[in-house]
Amino acid sequence: MRQSQLFCRTKKEISKEIQIISHQLLLKADFISQVAAGIYNFLPLGWRVHRKIEKIIREEMTAIGGQELYLPALIPKNLWDRTGRWQTINPPLFKVKDRHEAKFGLSSTHEEVITELACQRIKSYRDLPLYLFQIQNKFRNEMRSTGGLLRTREFVMKDLYSFHSDEKDLANFYDKIKKAYFRIFKKCGLNPVCVEASSGTIGGKLSHEFMIISPIGEDKVLICKKCGFGANIEKAGKMKKCPKCKNPLEENSSIEIGHIFNLGTKYSKAMGANFIDKDKKVKPIVMGCYGIGLGRLMAVIIEENYDERGIIWPETIAPFDVHLISIFSGEEKIDKKIKEISEKLYKSSFTAGANKFVVQNSAGKIGQKKEIEVLYDDRKEISPGEKFVEADLIGIPIRIVISERTLKNDSVEIKKRTGKETELVKIENIL
Repeated sequence: MRQSQLFCRTKKEISKEIQIISHQLLLKADFISQVAAGIYNFLPLGWRVHRKIEKIIREEMTAIGGQELYLPALIPKNLWDRTGRWQTINPPLFKVKDRHEAKFGLSSTHEEVITELACQRIKSYRDLPLYLFQIQNKFRNEMRSTGGLLRTREFVMKDLYSFHSDEKDLANFYDKIKKAYFRIFKKCGLNPVCVEASSGTIGGKLSHEFMIISPIGEDKVLICKKCGFGANIEKAGKMKKCPKCKNPLEENSSIEIGHIFNLGTKYSKAMGANFIDKDKKVKPIVMGCYGIGLGRLMAVIIEENYDERGIIWPETIAPFDVHLISIFSGEEKIDKKIKEISEKLYKSSFTAGANKFVVQNSAGKIGQKKEIEVLYDDRKEISPGEKFVEADLIGIPIRIVISERTLKNDSVEIKKRTGKETELVKIENIL
């Protein structure tokens, strides 16, 4: 992508009322823009990150047997009524009417819709277990939407629903989901704790939250440093000592990045989702549900990966792999050469919207031979200082600079976003 064509306008200043670091940086780097309280546009840079997070999640859900589908955001009142949640769900639903006065709720979650599907299609124990997931818009009628992507009213969520013949099978899958979630968060550069949690209006017998310990977190968790037990404050109540090892519990502020639920038969009994078991008896399907909000996850990744200059994206989800920057001197002959080398690097092996090249240095290969996504700063009217400031703000993992100084050495300058040192690498060593 040529930066001269990129739909992006970074900002030097934003409102002083914005306090959360991730909110500040996402706005400054032009990854998002606000439409209304808790409602945001994802701009091209932000959407590239969002899609990479989505890809990681999709791969992990598919790897454990999940089948992807897509459910409607507009859910008729009669489905909500069958579980009693038309009036009781919290936050309350966004409710709308069509021109025929039929009532609908905008989806904050999809237990009713997915359970109705189970009623229609699951008949026998032979149909179980079944794991269905989607990555789709959700709507939460929050009382207070603050903190950028940390608390929004419309967002994209991965929600997986599992269907089982008994509690033992659900427990086995529940453990498998926990491990998959830890893999997802690790790939995104995060190291959460898993704590016992209250099930809220989703309900069920058991639930766990995946939490990032953070001073800006609105949630409180109690953690045992000796055995690793954890619970959120709603679940723990006035608990002072660990129920497992009796060690004192430590209170921490935290941000939730994932929530999983053992629903038991709450929804299947309410909606008549039954199956015929091996013993020929009719039994309610045992269910679980498992969610991750992608926008919030993106914000938390920034909260854990930034410095005074801007965002530091983990390589797995960065909007681009390499930021290629041309620094022009103002002298026509030199600038012509800079442009020639820059264009050659950018266009080399150009395939399917990505550039392939290998970077070689004294320590070996920085990158393997693969498709490398490149943001090419080809702008002539922007000063070198402005380009570097913008590059640090955007936070792409590797920066490659071509300038009059580097050409004197037949080289380019390479710097990692996480490092302070730069290195000159011969042009011939970059394909």
